[in-house]
Formats: sequence, structure tokens, C-alpha cells
Amino acid sequence: MTRLEFKLAGRYLRSRRSSRWVSLITLIATGGVTIGVMALVVVMGIMNGMQDDLRDKILIGNPHLRILTYGEGLRLDEWRSVREQVERNPEVVAAAPFVLTQGLVSAGHDYAEGAAVIGIDPDTGTVSVTSLPRHFIQGDLDFRTTRPDVQGGVVLGNRLAERLSAFPGDKVTVVSPAGSRFNSAVGAYIPQWWNFEVTGRFNTGMYEYDNSYIILPLRVAQDFAGLGEAVTGLEVRVRDPWKAQEIGAALEDSLGYPYRALDWQTQNQGFFSALKLEKLGMGLVLLLIILVAAFNIVGTLTMVVRDKTREIGILRAMGLSVAAVRRAFLLQGAAIGLVGTGIGSALGILLGHLIDTKRLISLDPSVYLIDRLPVHISPVDVSIIIGASFIVAVVATLYPARQASRMTPVEAIRHE
Repeated sequence: MTRLEFKLAGRYLRSRRSSRWVSLITLIATGGVTIGVMALVVVMGIMNGMQDDLRDKILIGNPHLRILTYGEGLRLDEWRSVREQVERNPEVVAAAPFVLTQGLVSAGHDYAEGAAVIGIDPDTGTVSVTSLPRHFIQGDLDFRTTRPDVQGGVVLGNRLAERLSAFPGDKVTVVSPAGSRFNSAVGAYIPQWWNFEVTGRFNTGMYEYDNSYIILPLRVAQDFAGLGEAVTGLEVRVRDPWKAQEIGAALEDSLGYPYRALDWQTQNQGFFSALKLEKLGMGLVLLLIILVAAFNIVGTLTMVVRDKTREIGILRAMGLSVAAVRRAFLLQGAAIGLVGTGIGSALGILLGHLIDTKRLISLDPSVYLIDRLPVHISPVDVSIIIGASFIVAVVATLYPARQASRMTPVEAIRHE
């Protein structure tokens, strides 16, 4: 490409009345590309943010893998030997027993509700299987009690604690479904009541955990669930969470029947599949904005060709080649695409950063599971958007460039 072609492209992009200002139709075409790219960058960042944020929040209280057994009992008796075998796998970072059951919790008021009762080993969070210990707002997992009239300590999710008006130092009563005994005197099953002292609260930002989880020491939870020395299963943390499914399959092969591995992706497969489908759908819809901008470029350059027909004819008569005319118009489209894509990408990244850091958009956690709209801008996504948008802008110039280059000098000069 020659300097003359660059000067022609720049001249046709500028206003007819003043060479210092870009023409209105050029601004409109560039603005269309800018808006399309900005919207695409922000929406892709939102979809990535929701997926990453929900994954992180799910893994707060959900391990990478759970080792369970087949059968209706859902109990693991030989868990110590199984844990030793699981920990031999080089991809396993930590493994710990857990108890999972249900209970009816009340703080001594008229209100009571069901909750998920989880029993885990007390620890400080340094080698824990999940990151739950790092989300405490009061207390810790030591379960230290100060009241003499309780059977142990319990940690509540923040939303559950607020709804029950139960805070550290208060006593709560939990009814165990596994401890019910038939009383012949009354001819009915009498539930077993457990009194606990609230020793802490956690706030994960995940509605399901904060709204319905209560944590007990493992030994107390075993008695609460009527498991004796058994546990529900093993929680396992691996080096790479995205390889949890493969590692789970390897552990199943090494452990054999009746043991099975349930990874976090399989547990939430439907949810993440829906997010991926939504991301694809939103991307295709917003790509239409860029295609509309491409048609705008076609219309803009076609108008320029019509407006500059006589000038093109004179240049052709002076010896300007067909290829040079074509390249001059291709440069116009490339300039519009480059400027629009660059500005749109910068604005999209800036807007996404503001939405994420300033928490501009709040969500109802009872519906969306998260309390704000997260935005994670992926460099790969931005690169693909920039490349695709620029290519679309350049391709859009092919038709008007071809029309301009096909003009014969005599016909162009005679054009009115």
C-alpha cells in the first residue's frame, strides 16, 4: 500500500467541509462497532464472572470430591482405611470424614425450621478440605462452649442465625430424625432433642449455605445422626478442581465396589450446563449487533463511493490502478473497524471493572445464589471479540471497494 492510498482513505473518512473533523457517517459507523464490541465484552465478562463466582462459592462448602457408598444406608464404616487409600493418590491434597443429615432447629421461640446438619473435624482451616473456615464472621471451628446446659457447640449460617435470632452464646435446640424412639405409653415416636450453644457464624455469600447449614463437630454429628463410629463419607480436595471427575474415576477403580466418587461438577452439572448455554446464546445475540454495525459500514462506504464517483474517475484517468482504488476503500473499513473495536474493547473492560469492583448491580441471592453481579474479563474472550469484530468490519468493505474499483474513468467522470 502506498502513501497515496492512505491519504485517499483518510480524506474520504473526513468531513467535506473541514479536513480536521471526521464526517458524521464515519462517526455513526464507528459508533456502531464500538457499541457492539463494548456490549459483547461486558456480557461475556458477566457470564464468565457468574460461572467463576458460583464455582468458587459452591466450593466453599462443597468439596471437590465425595467418596460415598452405594445403598440406602449412606454410611461408610471402614472410613479410616478408605481415607488412607485415597490419600495415596498423588493428586489428592486432603481427605476428611464428614456426616450429612437433616434436623429441625429452633432457638426457643415460636419459629423452627429444617436445616442441613453437617459434621466435620474441627480444624483451623490450614489443611481443611473446603474453604469454609475462612468465611467465619464470628467464632471458629473449635466449638468451645461456655454453657453447662448444652451437649456441644454449633456453627450457624449467617442468614439462618439472623432468622432464628440465635447468636454466639445463645442456646438452640435441634431435633434429630435419627434419634426418634417409639414410646409405648403414648403410642407414638418421640423425637430426640439436642441442645447446643451457638459458638460461631459464617457468611459465604452463597444463599444455600448461609440460609440452611449448621455445622457440628464430627463426633457429636455421628451421635446426632445415629451412625455410631461410621460416617456419611469422605470429603476430598484435589490439586486441580477441573480434573476432579477424572481423579474420582481413578479412585473408584482403586477402591472398587461398593465405593463411588461424586465430584462437584457432576453434582452441579445441570446448573453449569445452563450457564454455558446462556453464555453461547448471549454471545450469538450480541454478535448480531456487530453484524448490524457491519451493514452500517457497507452503507457508509457505499454512500462515499456514490459521493466520490467523479473524483474516483479523475484519479483513474490520471493513472490510479484498480487495485489502488480497492485498497483505499479497504483501508477506510479497516480504520473504522480498528478504531471502533479498540474504543469498544477499552470501554467494555472499564465498564466491566466498575461493575465488578463497585458492586453496581445487586442480585437477590435467594434466586441467583449470589448477591451481586460479578464480571471477570477473560483476555482470551477479548482477543476473540477484537479479532472477529475487525474481520467483520474489513469483510464489510469488500462490496463497496469492489464497486468503486469497477468504475471506468469515462463513466465516473460523466457521473452526475
